[in-house]
Amino acid sequence: MTASVSILGVMQTPISFDVPAGACDCHTHIFGPDEKFPLSPNRMYTPGAASIKNLNALHKAIHIDRVVVVHPSPYGADNAVTVDAVRQMGNRARGVAVIDDATTDTMLDDMHEAGIRGVRVNLESAGENDPAKAGQQLQNASARVAKLGWHVQTYTNLHVLQPLTDAILQMPTPLVVDHFGLAQAARGVGQPGFAELLSLLRSGKIYVKISAAYRISAVPGHADAAPMARAMIDANPDRVVWGTDWPHPGGKRRNPAEVEPFRPIDNGAALNRLASWTKDSKELAKILVDNPARLYDF
Repeated sequence: MTASVSILGVMQTPISFDVPAGACDCHTHIFGPDEKFPLSPNRMYTPGAASIKNLNALHKAIHIDRVVVVHPSPYGADNAVTVDAVRQMGNRARGVAVIDDATTDTMLDDMHEAGIRGVRVNLESAGENDPAKAGQQLQNASARVAKLGWHVQTYTNLHVLQPLTDAILQMPTPLVVDHFGLAQAARGVGQPGFAELLSLLRSGKIYVKISAAYRISAVPGHADAAPMARAMIDANPDRVVWGTDWPHPGGKRRNPAEVEPFRPIDNGAALNRLASWTKDSKELAKILVDNPARLYDF
């Protein structure tokens, strides 16, 4: 067991198990420096700085070898900060971009060369809860990146996903669902839309990130998230991945002139929690190593 360390002012619990070689943190963000990577004037919040150096220190502390950098919403569709991070970290890193109508095929090819392997459609932060409109956005993104062998990633909720089951099955790319599909832990595995999410997992068409349990659970230690995670793993252990969501932006709709503080999350405890959700080391290795390697082309 290693000693606890502080990352961005938050102590990280030492890891209590043997992390398999090649383990991947599938959900992180890089913010700044602002003078090099300006934020979008249309952003919904203003983050503080969270550097590659900070991220590498975290991964050293919790024994993570690989990383996926997900492009955060305050930069809009300007992917420079994310592409730069992936390039700097080299073969241990992959990225997920955000695109819009101004994104050209040449830009997509350049991002692919840098290590980008997916495109994110952030419905939740945009306040998009109309399944028809959401489905169209997912289909458009999927059609755009299918030829690159990328996937589409979405941050949304069960209300949006439930009526889109058939449409998702027909997408030409896999779909990656962030943060448990925002299934609320307090409502349990019988909540509306959860059965459909499990069905999509069983089909192999989607991956789900059992990440950021604090986004679905208000219970200290997030014990009520365990049945949700276990149901997803049981549905298809080959389609579940994990991530920290570092540096834990709140994403609240505040005055963009204010710097929004990151949530004080213990990532060591989160990784230990993942190990407690799994049945054995083989299942844990699938979630941390094998599934990310397949999905992100490591």
